[in-house]
Amino acid sequence: MLQVQHLSYHPAAVSQPILDDLSFELGLNQLGLIVGKSGAGKSTLLEILAGLARPTQGRIAWGGVELSPNRLRSMAGLVFQFPERHFCGLTVLEEMRFGHPELQRTEIENALRQVGLEGIPLHTSPNHLSGGQQRRLALAVQLIRGPFLLLLDEPTAGLDWSVRRQLIELLARLKSTWTVLVVSHDPEELSSIADVRWTLEAGSLKPVAAEALLQR
Repeated sequence: MLQVQHLSYHPAAVSQPILDDLSFELGLNQLGLIVGKSGAGKSTLLEILAGLARPTQGRIAWGGVELSPNRLRSMAGLVFQFPERHFCGLTVLEEMRFGHPELQRTEIENALRQVGLEGIPLHTSPNHLSGGQQRRLALAVQLIRGPFLLLLDEPTAGLDWSVRRQLIELLARLKSTWTVLVVSHDPEELSSIADVRWTLEAGSLKPVAAEALLQR
């Protein structure tokens, strides 16, 4: 279980905290959805949970054990908004092995199968994949690391309706194996697969029912 207690983030350069005293829990094999407008602090929260930024105060724990940013980097997998902009490999194989050259082809093929990319030639350039395939590849890159927590920043942004639907169905399947936290400014499609939901406004996080979320 992910446990976040009294988490705040207040850089010295800004007058108001970006995140202010957030507390929430996300259980094993649950999908949590955080909804907020652009600039609400959603991406900042994911970066803190992924160990890429250090909170001003607060505690992040997994199963009651407090986690440092270094430990979070090994336990959490973050898929950025528009992850295709962050690809480094010239081929799917290189992208999957980036930072992990020891990975065997069978491991890579299994990870690709989990996200519905079985049969994709490993010599294919990531830039030649469709938008939906690129999002799936970004997920596979994180899954092969075996994270306890999968973090996704606006995973359906910029995709057409049919591809968004396929990606949402994939996330619904992935939560049977991983704990998943998704942030989005558009809750309509993702709310149906979420187990718990919150809104993030003015740096504050509040639980919200599915019905209320869809009426926003």
